[in-house]
Amino acid sequence: MASAKTRKLLVDVARSVFAKKGFEDTTMNDIALASGKGRRTLYTYFKNLDEVYYAVIEEEIELMIERLKDVEVKNLNPEDKLLQLIYTHLSLAREVVNRNGNLRAEFFRDIWRVEKVRKKFDLTERDLIARTLMEGMRSGQFDVMDVRLCVDIIHYCIKGLEVPYIFGRLGAGGASYSRPVVQRILHRALTKMEEKTDKETK
Repeated sequence: MASAKTRKLLVDVARSVFAKKGFEDTTMNDIALASGKGRRTLYTYFKNLDEVYYAVIEEEIELMIERLKDVEVKNLNPEDKLLQLIYTHLSLAREVVNRNGNLRAEFFRDIWRVEKVRKKFDLTERDLIARTLMEGMRSGQFDVMDVRLCVDIIHYCIKGLEVPYIFGRLGAGGASYSRPVVQRILHRALTKMEEKTDKETK
């Protein structure tokens, strides 16, 4: 327990130091001094600065995964749940960048360069999307010809929206402006053809 607390402290301190100085200008000594634990303790848990950095990234990813899972258990219809998954992802991406100061967008890009960590997040998110699509199909709300392909398309679209969303380029009105547009795209792409035809004739 003490060991886990010490490691968590070091990771939290490292995040703060990275945020202030950026990864390139941070040393193991900077983190050791800021933590008050000393270099020997720091090297007990991490072999080098890259390991510390990846530990910070991994913790960010775990937080993101938990937030996405929180959306899954909400009592929402599948279309609304899928929309909320998309905007939770985008909001989390922006939070990570804003929280990490000098690392800014470079920090978030580096997260996705870490294949092991990226794979865990991507697989979790893809599973959540797939389950939401299946839920919509079971309820008769969605008509999806190929779930795996649909998951691929939605997932890559979300990732493609990250940078414009982070920098406020996704519509002049922000999320409140873009959200109805995204919802309409989802609705037209996923709902049954009969439902679309009925609404279009009204």
